[in-house]
Amino acid sequence: MNSKPKAGNGTRISDQVTDRILARIASGEWGAGHRLPGERQLAEEMGVSRVSIRAALQSLKTQGLLDAVQGGGTRVIASSAAMDPGMLELVRVNRDNLHDLAEIRAILEAWAVGRAALNRSDADLAELARIMAATEADIAGGAHKSENDVCFHLAIAKASGSGIYLHIMAVIRGILHQMVDYHRYQLFPSHEDDQVILGQHRAIFEAVKAKDPVAAEAAMRAHLGFVLTRYSRQAL
Repeated sequence: MNSKPKAGNGTRISDQVTDRILARIASGEWGAGHRLPGERQLAEEMGVSRVSIRAALQSLKTQGLLDAVQGGGTRVIASSAAMDPGMLELVRVNRDNLHDLAEIRAILEAWAVGRAALNRSDADLAELARIMAATEADIAGGAHKSENDVCFHLAIAKASGSGIYLHIMAVIRGILHQMVDYHRYQLFPSHEDDQVILGQHRAIFEAVKAKDPVAAEAAMRAHLGFVLTRYSRQAL
């Protein structure tokens, strides 16, 4: 995480810094409202100049992912709607668009989990294990179910090691929360559904743990295929 970015293949260091900041946002490490470290601290952590840090922060502000804090500093925006207002509006006016997004997610996440199985670190695996344990405990206690689901999929994104995929997940993070809420409280409200989805997540986790990309992709397709099948039944 703290390796120094290197320029190459036409990629500016500030762009690489941007991707690294996005990775920390997408993983949930820096959530909505989180105040980022100062430019000097970020420059020291990432081994780059403050000029590169400043350029990356300005780029993310322009995209609507960060905003300035009164009195100095930068924070992750507090409103998920500000991150992806167009997509949120598309879903609001037509629920069929949520089904389309679920289909797209099924394709992208199968690819990402294959990458995660190949690239995951011990720290990534430990985070996934922590999320799995929290999910099991919450289901047993009847607690909020969707937050751990979102964290699980964002942790897979982080483990993939793909800057572009992390960027995509950061941009759709707001709608992802809404989608998972819809899934867990309307499409899959029962305790039996909880157990099925927990088992599917466990299969994904075990494949990533084993560094088996084929099994990981198959497990993710089975999981999101299960979701899409329920969408189709709802449409009948």
